[in-house]
Amino acid sequence: MAAEGADRKIDYIEFNVQDIERTKHFYDEVFAWTFTDYGPDYCEFGDGRLTGGFAKTHTVTPKGGPLVILYCSDLEAALSRVEKAGGQISRPIFDFPGGRRFHFIDPEGYELGVWSNA
Repeated sequence: MAAEGADRKIDYIEFNVQDIERTKHFYDEVFAWTFTDYGPDYCEFGDGRLTGGFAKTHTVTPKGGPLVILYCSDLEAALSRVEKAGGQISRPIFDFPGGRRFHFIDPEGYELGVWSNA
């Protein structure tokens, strides 16, 4: 049975990663996501609003796909957590119509953005 209101909405995001435990640790430290392991090669994550997965692979190709953008009410605190957890800031905080954001590279090489309207 389909979820009410889910038709034509983004439902799930999946990242191919080489090290699931390292990836889980990073996203737990930065965004406090929750995780459900489904064997040694797959882990589902939840951010409280959207779910996705980390699929173990030997080769990661993090460039060239869509940019995933997360929301945080305190942008400076999020940037600090990214750096403390081992992420690399690829684009420092900048203004755009509607708010501010920054981009970072996670330990697997994926670039994501974080934005705030505060």
